[in-house]
Amino acid sequence: MNTINLIDELRQRSLIFHITNESKLKELIKNNFISLYCGFDPTEESLHIGHLLPLITLKRFQIFGHKPIVLIGGATSLIGDPSFKIKERLLKSDDLIYQWTLKISQQISLFLDFNSNFNSALILNNNSWFKKINILSFLRDIGKNFSINTMINRESVKQRIQRADQ
Repeated sequence: MNTINLIDELRQRSLIFHITNESKLKELIKNNFISLYCGFDPTEESLHIGHLLPLITLKRFQIFGHKPIVLIGGATSLIGDPSFKIKERLLKSDDLIYQWTLKISQQISLFLDFNSNFNSALILNNNSWFKKINILSFLRDIGKNFSINTMINRESVKQRIQRADQ
């Protein structure tokens, strides 16, 4: 294991603002190799400058022996944007999202090592498991755990409903 404290190094590089349970995380990565992930939605054909910091952070973890996992949102990018944005994300075709997924995966491969031994980076696409989910099974098994009232009371949902009524 590397004797330099990775968390302190990331903080010195201004790559960390806040950590929950920092002492536990430091202890965990001091004595173990972990896997960590970062998600990227292929909503355009290329990465942008905002993707650089998470990729650098994944790379630093990999240099210290940890396993980076990149989660491409091939399924989640097919649906609207749940953020506070005024305009909903324009829906793109399955084929276009697939093409963008390939391009972004190629770009990410320039940052991480996918051919090292125990900590080779991994790219997963959430479409590979979401496409297998049946809507009725999902609503029965997963949907029952979410309250519609709670969702409607979220500010982002309220704003969307108000805009739709106008």
